[in-house]
Order: sequence, then structure tokens, then C-alpha cells
Amino acid sequence: MRTISTIHRWAGGFIGLLLALIGLTGAILLWEGEWLSLPGAHDPLHENVASIAAIAERAASAGDLSRITFASDETALHQLVFADGSGAYVRQDGAVVDRWATQWERPELWLFDLHHHLFSGHVGETVTGIAGIAGFLFVVTGSLLWWRSRRRFAPTLWPGAFTPAGIVKHHRDLGILAAPLLLVSISTGLLMVFPGAADMILSPLAADEAGQPPVASTAVPNRTPIAAALEQSKRIFPRAALRRLSLPAATGGPIAVRMKQDFEWTPNGRTQLTFDASNGRLLTIDDPSRGPSSAAVREKFYPIHSAKVGPVAYKMVMTLSGLSLFVLGLFATYSFWLRKGTRSRLSRLTRHSSLRMRTVSPTRRNRRKGAQAASSGG
Repeated sequence: MRTISTIHRWAGGFIGLLLALIGLTGAILLWEGEWLSLPGAHDPLHENVASIAAIAERAASAGDLSRITFASDETALHQLVFADGSGAYVRQDGAVVDRWATQWERPELWLFDLHHHLFSGHVGETVTGIAGIAGFLFVVTGSLLWWRSRRRFAPTLWPGAFTPAGIVKHHRDLGILAAPLLLVSISTGLLMVFPGAADMILSPLAADEAGQPPVASTAVPNRTPIAAALEQSKRIFPRAALRRLSLPAATGGPIAVRMKQDFEWTPNGRTQLTFDASNGRLLTIDDPSRGPSSAAVREKFYPIHSAKVGPVAYKMVMTLSGLSLFVLGLFATYSFWLRKGTRSRLSRLTRHSSLRMRTVSPTRRNRRKGAQAASSGG
């Protein structure tokens, strides 16, 4: 148990700040819909296919439009994203309420990038995944370490004293209270970052895949490709909500329409239809209701992780999970570097390394060679 304690303490001292950053940004992003204060952000939601198509076509003609995420119950604004990284928020009546040239002009965009990618793309996402693995192990080892001192369990919201002993006690008691929440948030995050691991875990459920329905292949007359795509999508899934339109036409790809059916948990849904970008002809349909059970389980990782499903009470619980990770990581780092023992060990390691790096003088080297020759009879 002493070895586990040492590893837990030293690893937490070096990775605690990263976990604290991930926890804090995640807690803030949970309430994005509430603190996004733009005109029309909280208007009543109404879906009008003709109006949505007109907004999309106007945006596509104004620039290299990449995608539109349509208004939802969380944020009643359409979000436009262009290929150069710029974007805009548009009200449901078509009025533009905000524009940005880079993500740095919108806090929800750079916070999302920081939380998921650490501003470093795929490399940053991998780093957050490694930190998540460490966080998962911290929860497990921390629970084991708490068990031996469970008789002294007395949780408080804040350390009774900012001393190493006081912070460690607070860290231990808060950690065991937050452990179930942290296991949920960390494990769902890991399964999204490492889809290969999710595939392996869910492989027993992947064998029951059903066939997709046949796809019609006729073009829609008297309609632009965007309008044709949206109208056909709504006709095929009349009870599903239009959630996203992707336009990779500049690269020769198809138009993709994402929809959310009633049984789906993911905010933007997993129902997807693709269309020919030149004439709006339907190409493929991906209906989750006919997919494997593994896809149905995987679809729930993100809404559980980001509290996009369930009542407000669940969002508050997941907020506590993020704030707990922030406090645990911050105080773990603080108490580790506050310890005199830690500083003395690092000082000894530094001093030992510097001694080994010193060059041996020629006189001392010759004296050592002479002693070795005499001992060997040379």
C-alpha cells in the first residue's frame, strides 16, 4: 500500500494541474446554453424547412460554407461554420446576430477546443486521453488508500488548514465522495477519445446489425441541392428534427444531413442522409434504428459525459464532478510541491545528477588507470 501511495502522490503532483484544467473547462461547457447571451438565443424553437433552406443557401453563396448546426432547445440560434474557421450565429428568422473570424472571438469555441484538444488538434486529444487514463487510475488507487483511513472520514467542502496534512485529508475525503461521478465522466470521455477501446468492449453487441432500407436514386426537379436534401430528409423522417447540414461540395463530396429521432440521446443525432451535391439526389441513409446495438450504446457516451440528457439535476451532478476534479487536481499539485520531503528528494536527485555529470580530471583518471594496472599485475 505504501508503493501505491507513493505512485499516487507523485503522479498527481505532475499531472494534477492538467486534470484540474479539464475538469474546470468541462464544468463551464455544461452550461453553455445558459450563459450564451446573444439576441434570439432563447427564442421559442420552430422548425421551418423552407426558412432553414433559405438561410443555408444564402450562407453558401456568401462563402465556402462548411456546415450549419441548426437551432435547438439548448441554443435557439443556427451556427454557421466556414472552411477558413470563421463563422456566425443566425436567428431563426435569418438575421445575423454575431460573426467571428477565428475561434478566439467566441469563448464557447476556444473553451471546447481547450477541453477536447488542448489547442493542439489530434495530439492534444491524445494527451487528454492519457490524462483521463491517469485520472481513472487515481480514482481507483485513491479509493484503495481511503479504505485504510476510513474511520477518520469527515468530509468538508474546503480544507480545514492549508498544510500538507490538512490538504491530504480533504483530498482523500472529497475524492471518495466524487469517485462515482468521476468514474462516469472519465470513462465516457475515454471511450470517445479511444474509439478502438470502445469497439473492443462493445464487440459482442456488434454482430446483430440489420440491413438498411433501399435508397431511391431520382433527382428532385425544381429544387436547389440544399433545399432538395432538407426536404427529402424531412419527408423520409417526418418526426425527426433537422440538426446539421454539412457541405463538403468544394472537395467533391456529398451533402450530408444529420437528424435526431425521438429515441436518440445525442444532441445532433446519429441519423444521417447523404445527397449528390450537384442535383440533390439521395445517395445513402444511415438509420440508427436499424443499426447494431453497439452503435446504440456508443451513441450515449457523449450525452452522458456532457449532461445533454436527463433533468437539470443531472447537469448539476456532472457539474459537481467537473468542479471536484478541478479541486482535487489543484490541491494535489499544491500539496505535493508544498511537502518538504518532496523538495528535499528533488534536491538530492538534482545534486546526484550534477555530480555524475562532472568530468573527471586527467590526474585523477591517470591515477585510477595506474591502480587498475597494478592490481592486474601489469
